[in-house]
Amino acid sequence: MYHGRVQPLFNAVSAYIQKHRLLAPGDRVGIAVSGGLDSVALLYLVVELRHELGIVVSVVHFNHKLRGDESHGDENFVAALAKQHSLEIHIGHGDVRTHAAAKHLSLETAARQLRYKYFRRLLADGSLTRVATAHTLDDQAETVLLRLVRGAGTRGLAGIYPEILVREADGKSIVRPLLCIRRNQLEQYLNSIQQAWREDSSNRDLRHTRNRLRQQILPALEHDLNPSIRHVLAETAEIARAEDEYWSEQTGKLLSQTWTVGQDRNQGILKKGALLSLPLALQRRLVRAAAESLGLQLEFRHVEEILAGNSSVTLPHYWQVRTSKGELVFTQQVECPAELDYEFRLPIPGTVDVPLLGSRFEAVLVSRAEVYNPEHLLDRARLSNELQVRNWRAGDRFHPTHSKGPKKVKELLQKQHVTGPERKLWPVVASGPDLIWVRGFPVSASFQLGNRSQEAVLVREVRLSPGE
Repeated sequence: MYHGRVQPLFNAVSAYIQKHRLLAPGDRVGIAVSGGLDSVALLYLVVELRHELGIVVSVVHFNHKLRGDESHGDENFVAALAKQHSLEIHIGHGDVRTHAAAKHLSLETAARQLRYKYFRRLLADGSLTRVATAHTLDDQAETVLLRLVRGAGTRGLAGIYPEILVREADGKSIVRPLLCIRRNQLEQYLNSIQQAWREDSSNRDLRHTRNRLRQQILPALEHDLNPSIRHVLAETAEIARAEDEYWSEQTGKLLSQTWTVGQDRNQGILKKGALLSLPLALQRRLVRAAAESLGLQLEFRHVEEILAGNSSVTLPHYWQVRTSKGELVFTQQVECPAELDYEFRLPIPGTVDVPLLGSRFEAVLVSRAEVYNPEHLLDRARLSNELQVRNWRAGDRFHPTHSKGPKKVKELLQKQHVTGPERKLWPVVASGPDLIWVRGFPVSASFQLGNRSQEAVLVREVRLSPGE
């Protein structure tokens, strides 16, 4: 049992679970354990609380295979923890690098997708009724601040939700029982019971935005502005979440009265008169909700252009909104107009967003010692100081690594069966007059990292999250 100094920690976790109704008697709860501090602490806390909560506990581990022997060490460590507590363990595996390359995702996003896919599979096949993850108050604060600086509305500022329903019909869900707990509280707890945990070496890499936020930016804000900044940001998420839940319900009612979607879902009609009679906040929400029903995520500027009364507004992914007879008509274009050509500067190192694609492009400096597929690495010494991200143009030629010679980009895309509007906007990266990178292909043979080169550049495309 738990006593003394750790009693308030158990009380806080138990109260949070009850407040948000995260767990119920009879639940089969899989604790997602990576081997790190937070997840190991969550396992110990829930094991101690399981009789009070009336739940059956097991362990869930997903091996992302990103760090070689270190990843296998994590898996073995978690398996030993499960055995120590006589708990059933569910272990999943995934090739994150391959998934990231295929879907043009960051490694972090690709890892999360595969991990949560595994969680959902365990819930769907009846192995579990809940999966609990170890997101803390610190994670919440980091998420809110990150979304704030990138641009977010109420939904984005709501941050990490205590519960995500996976199967609404039977209430199966992913829950976060530690969102009210600081990471340093968990560290003190594990130290008090002399329980070790695994350290992920990638958490020290300051090239990752969240690591810089965690190790540099938030500590500076605590020191210079507000010692309670993490609690303030977490409270902001609580307020924003309640506001968003209420207004989403109201918007849903209005949407059913004002919005019609075509059978093939490539068109939608919004009654303009009904829209403009509403307060501005509801107008914005209604336009965004209408677009989301078509699978389209709008930026703030897109919503404002639509509400400004322009006769025609161009949106991402070949969508357009036009005004016709008192209606706002959303249509997906079959052909991609020539005026949608784009070109952006990409410094080394640096990033640039291409809203038309819903993507962010990154040029990252890496060393030879880092583990990357050589087909993805460019020789820094052969590149100009600034690259260009653009859609391919007629006459462009590209020589992928391991191919016999340069070919027209048009022919390369034809062989990959890339057609229609997607082909028109297909991204390439140029260094001066030369193409060095084309989506879906190895880097240019002429610019690939050589055996004697010490500094490499990794060019990658990352999908922008909704609200970014």
